Amino acid sequence: MADEQMRGVASFLYEMGMLKRAKRSGWWIVGVKDPETIAEHSFRTAIIGALLASLEGADPARTALLCLFHDTQETRVGDIPHIGRRYLDAAPNGVVTEDQMAEAPPAVAELVRRTVAEYEANESREAIVAHDADKLECLIQALEYREQGYANVQPWIDSSYAELKTGSARALADAALKMGSLEWQDTYLRGPGD
Repeated sequence: MADEQMRGVASFLYEMGMLKRAKRSGWWIVGVKDPETIAEHSFRTAIIGALLASLEGADPARTALLCLFHDTQETRVGDIPHIGRRYLDAAPNGVVTEDQMAEAPPAVAELVRRTVAEYEANESREAIVAHDADKLECLIQALEYREQGYANVQPWIDSSYAELKTGSARALADAALKMGSLEWQDTYLRGPGD
């Protein structure tokens, strides 16, 4: 493979590193001083997506892949909160992806283009589940922020819940709404088999 094509892949990997530093800016609107990064959001979205896919009869690996790539364009256009999108004529994510893949080897470029296009089309079972995972991750993050004292997150919880499409996502949201974020420790405190 040509050195130039490998440079294109390496360039994309460096660009994806931006997602580890770029904050999810919508949380600033509700007063969160140090919100999660886009990469942190994408990581948990992928975990949620794989689990939801297994519950919904979709392909967990494919769903997790869609989740991992769902916000990769934000390195170039930023994380624009919903309130701001109304005022912007942003480039479609496919246009950003084309520019990002301009120097990548054909196999890599096709994988990324196809993945972003499938997520954006929101037609396959995996894409529908991936969108639910994105909304469910936002809901869970809002619940965590609420526990930390950020009282203005309720509209985010409500709107995220309202957008869930699958029964498994709604059931998981219902479970999350009825518990605290540290209850997972109970499994450790009880011990195996308790």
